Amino acid sequence: MTDDPNPAPNAKLVATKEKWARDGRLLTGHAADPARDRLPPGQTLVRDWPVLDLGSQPEVTPQRFRLDIDGAVRRPLSLGLDAFMALPQQDSVSDMHCVTQWSRYDNRWRGVAASALLAMVEPLSSARHVIFHSHDGYTTNVRLDQFDQPDALLVHQWDGKPIDRRHGGPVRVLIPRLYLWKSAKWIRRIELSDRDKPGFWEVRGYHNNADPWQEERYG
Repeated sequence: MTDDPNPAPNAKLVATKEKWARDGRLLTGHAADPARDRLPPGQTLVRDWPVLDLGSQPEVTPQRFRLDIDGAVRRPLSLGLDAFMALPQQDSVSDMHCVTQWSRYDNRWRGVAASALLAMVEPLSSARHVIFHSHDGYTTNVRLDQFDQPDALLVHQWDGKPIDRRHGGPVRVLIPRLYLWKSAKWIRRIELSDRDKPGFWEVRGYHNNADPWQEERYG
């Protein structure tokens, strides 16, 4: 459970994105095959990394950082930053795709594999869903099988440098197979559950699954 106050989201920003969902902004009506088509439908390549948030960027100092993994698990886990960094590290290269239309290729990441964290907490047989809770009050949800993938990580480095505050540092979720809103910034808690709990954007018209190649922007 987060012990941080939840800043109020930027109401104008949220209203704009809710309208995008109602209007079906950017939808092309086409699906693609990730084995053949590297760029999902409706996406545009960029070289920078655009900054997107709810209107605030919490400052999570090394002293404040705490990662709790709990819920439908046998061995709940709570880690400070030093303990998190002492876990086995994995390097990975992947693309990222944002629902706002941009994609960026060949991002170099370093972090802890989701599968390693799951092995530590031992999910119960009833666990089917994962809910991410962030320091800014943001939540988002994925299926457990979407999180338990070889390229899913909790990352602290991007292109050889620590992930900065703007992009969710010191540690954020990375699930590159899904639109980026599923990769929660400023991660505070990972909750495993036997039931789904749609998050901030999912209850505001965004798709519960978020597969870029199926163009699951809204739903």
